[in-house]
Amino acid sequence: MRSITHHASLIIMFTKFTRSPITLNSRLLLFTLALLLALQIIAPYRGWLVLLIGLGGMWLISTLWAISLARGLTLTRGMRLGWAQVGDWMQERFTLDQKSFFPALWVEVIDHSNMPDYNASRVIGVGGFESRQWYTEAICGHRGVFTLGPVTLRTGDPFGIYTITQTYPTTATLIVMPPIVPLPSIEVAPSGRAGEGKLRANTFERTVSTYGVRDYAPGDSLRWIHWRTSARRDSFFVRLFDSTPAGDWWIFLDLEEKMQAGQGENSTEEHGIILAASLADVGLRSGRAVGLVARGKNLTWLPPQQGDGQRWEILRALAVTNLGSRPLGDLLNSSRSSIRNVASIIVITASSEPGWIEALLSFAQRGIVPTVLLLDPTSFGSERDIHPASNTLADLNITRYVVTREWLDRPEAHPGKIEWRISATGRAHIAKPRESVPWTK
Repeated sequence: MRSITHHASLIIMFTKFTRSPITLNSRLLLFTLALLLALQIIAPYRGWLVLLIGLGGMWLISTLWAISLARGLTLTRGMRLGWAQVGDWMQERFTLDQKSFFPALWVEVIDHSNMPDYNASRVIGVGGFESRQWYTEAICGHRGVFTLGPVTLRTGDPFGIYTITQTYPTTATLIVMPPIVPLPSIEVAPSGRAGEGKLRANTFERTVSTYGVRDYAPGDSLRWIHWRTSARRDSFFVRLFDSTPAGDWWIFLDLEEKMQAGQGENSTEEHGIILAASLADVGLRSGRAVGLVARGKNLTWLPPQQGDGQRWEILRALAVTNLGSRPLGDLLNSSRSSIRNVASIIVITASSEPGWIEALLSFAQRGIVPTVLLLDPTSFGSERDIHPASNTLADLNITRYVVTREWLDRPEAHPGKIEWRISATGRAHIAKPRESVPWTK
């Protein structure tokens, strides 16, 4: 699949179920009926007869009621698509049908989905020959692959004599991909060839692609000023021009477990994944071919491609990726021969080990220009200092940025500072983002 499919009609699932035997909750009633019948035969008495008829009638009605529920009650479950992004609004539709005469006064719907912060369980009733429909909703707050279902349906007759259980073993898979968040302007070092020298200033003016803005610096041409942004932020900003629109981007994501810091959603792992997704989006929207390389438990190798299909592939890969043991330096060295010279590589890491920096030099010697995003472990609760690695990169004239935990607009990390609005397509949008936090460069 090379293109992203937009929200479409509901896909119905979970219609198949297995019937469990009707369970008699207590044998006391049957024992009482048998006793009354024996007493009436041995010593006929009007009182025994009244009780026998009354309890027998209740048992008969309960039996017929239970059989009706077991044969006529069905549940149908459906959802939109099978994928979402963190921040998306996920909605499911449930339909409970009673195709027999007797109503289901109570039905316990027990959901066994493993999606965090989501459970569709509830108690509901439905009349005879009637249908009830309801919706369950949730914001997808965590990336990953989740299972919706199975479902257990439990009901019974009004006297509590029988319990009817139906099991819907069918499940559906929901892939929640990482979010794409607004990024500050990142000057990705342009691709080139060894010995090319510096680009002339007017090269930027001739380009057809503008991919961001940055703060005005002395010496910048007044023709580069982005007046709309400058007016909105009450400070001068200049446009960033893409001098080599044909150059590929290779994004390398470091997933070595021992180099990570923080826990759960507030970890370098998750923030690195969000950075990779957002950078890929920036490159693809500018017309570049973007690729992704990561090594957790499994290798992710997506050569550079253009278009929405590649965005889908990258996001899907990032949704399921996890940590591994392979060092970033080994990953870079093993990939060197597969990357052609006219390319830029973007490395996202929280590692301060010198090995991967040495691997970068071999790329630079071939004219494959690196840009490094250093996730600051100290902002994630670690004592490991990333700044020596940053200083080494500066000495080597390699473009680098130090990224702290506080930068990303993560609603779950900033309660009360984010307001959500739901569009007609069912997608959640940030209506009130917090003030942007600049990069540390």
